[in-house]
Amino acid sequence: MSLEQMLTTHVKTAINSLYGVTVDALEFQDTRKEFNGDITIVVFPLLRHIKGNPVVIGEAIGEYLVDNVSEVTDFNVIKGFLNISMTDSYHFSFYNQLLANPNFGNHIPSSDSTIVEFASPNTNKPLHLGHIRNVLLGYSVANILKAAGHTVYKTQIINDRGIHICKSMLAWEKFGAGETPESTKIKGDHLVGKYYVAFDKAYKEQIAQLEAQGVPNAKAKEQAPILLEAQEMLRKWEAGDAHTVALWEKMNSWVYDGFEVSYNSIGVDFDSYYYESNTYLLGKDVIEQGKKDGIFFSKEDGSVWCDLTEDGLDEKLVLRSDGTSVYMTQDLGTAIQRIKDQPDANGMIYTVGNEQDYHFKVLFLILKKLGYSWADNLYHLSYGMVDLPSGKMKSREGTVVDADDLIKQMTQTAKEISQDLGKLDGYTDEQKFSLYNIIGLGALKYYILKVDPKKRILFDPKASVDFQGNTGPFIQYTYARIQAILRKAESQNFSNTDGITLLDKEKNILKHLQTYPNIVLLAAQQHSPALIANYTYDLVRLYNSFFQNISIFGAESEQLTNFRVGISKVVAQTIAHGCGLLGMQVPERM
Repeated sequence: MSLEQMLTTHVKTAINSLYGVTVDALEFQDTRKEFNGDITIVVFPLLRHIKGNPVVIGEAIGEYLVDNVSEVTDFNVIKGFLNISMTDSYHFSFYNQLLANPNFGNHIPSSDSTIVEFASPNTNKPLHLGHIRNVLLGYSVANILKAAGHTVYKTQIINDRGIHICKSMLAWEKFGAGETPESTKIKGDHLVGKYYVAFDKAYKEQIAQLEAQGVPNAKAKEQAPILLEAQEMLRKWEAGDAHTVALWEKMNSWVYDGFEVSYNSIGVDFDSYYYESNTYLLGKDVIEQGKKDGIFFSKEDGSVWCDLTEDGLDEKLVLRSDGTSVYMTQDLGTAIQRIKDQPDANGMIYTVGNEQDYHFKVLFLILKKLGYSWADNLYHLSYGMVDLPSGKMKSREGTVVDADDLIKQMTQTAKEISQDLGKLDGYTDEQKFSLYNIIGLGALKYYILKVDPKKRILFDPKASVDFQGNTGPFIQYTYARIQAILRKAESQNFSNTDGITLLDKEKNILKHLQTYPNIVLLAAQQHSPALIANYTYDLVRLYNSFFQNISIFGAESEQLTNFRVGISKVVAQTIAHGCGLLGMQVPERM
């Protein structure tokens, strides 16, 4: 039971005893540094139930708690804020609970079951920095939901059909001379991406040639021969042409193999995969039933729409006049299919960039109109773009930051900085490479996840690997430092606290640790790994202040040394848990 939970019960009892009223909720805050206290109750909201001066009300509640709750030792009231001080025995009791609970931060499993979609790449190019933010966000939110007690299913839908796929296929047929990932030693998704860029180059050259012949730009873009060929290839694919389908299957298989290598490098996995080539026909039956139920209507040309004007939106096309699907059609069908596949799921989270905000508003609203109860538990995990100092990335022009190259760069940067620090004596080359990879990936993940998902990020690889400040390596280094302390400790008896008086820096750590389970719940509710990242950074700062100012192995007694080693242990335990929620590893030594 957290301090807030324990005090809530006692404060409600106090209010009922003193004023004869019942309150539903209390507002707690951290006590400001300039005042004494371990936690603060905001009195002002109570004025809705209790008439009087907030200072007088706060003092009455404080006196009741001191008289009736053994864990409360003192209080003070500043204006309408009741600051409460707890006994050392209360903090020691919590500390010993932490020692005995290696899973601190995990909540009891609930009946909530959630599908989390992330990644969802196109099969015409490799993963890039923008995909990395998507993947890291989705994977971390899935981890956080699990810690909060949810059953979680991680999934993605792979965009493996359409004109953009045919562009890569056509360019490979024209310019590839039969080369394969095996013959070139190029990762499959990179090889296919190479031909996506090659198509764009040839397309622009043909547009320029047509313009030189006097064709207007708009018509040149439509009439470029290579684009017309790609459109014809798409028609053949949709008609089931054997040669086209075989080429599509071959090149997609190269990409899937390449993606899997990238996902393994990043350290993420999935429970299921959906493919647009299988799902693009889903939803048509739903549309037909929705027409009968009056949710959709047909226009004169035969196209089918959903009128959302009364909901503040517009009319939305859900089926073309020729009966073919649009993205909304297949997204409706895919959502329904996923719940059929995971019938215990009562909600879904879509990790997709903020350029699709409107699309998901419409999707969720239509699913509600169709009467699906789980549609009330749909969430668009909308995130901002990732920018570079040099500007935006463009896949067609080959100016993206490739995910695999970025991971290698992060590992190399971590290697250079670690070598400068010179603390890896005795490590084998294999151990060093593993450590560089842990540091580099940790730097990348933390730098991206510490930012609120809705904000854009300006990504600076070198700044992310700084061993000082709000960075992943700074957190990892503190964890490794604590592991060195634990190795040095001569005793594992950390629980004897009899006669010890808590110092403020020790108490501050324990107070911060007490809030961790609530932070996990809040991060799950807000779908925000940033809350976990910044909580962990604050914990590390508190610990480093303790470490730099209070002697552990030079303490007055062995008992006190053991207690301070124990505090270090539970801090490391919580750092590891928080980093795990972010998908980060923590090294035993740095």
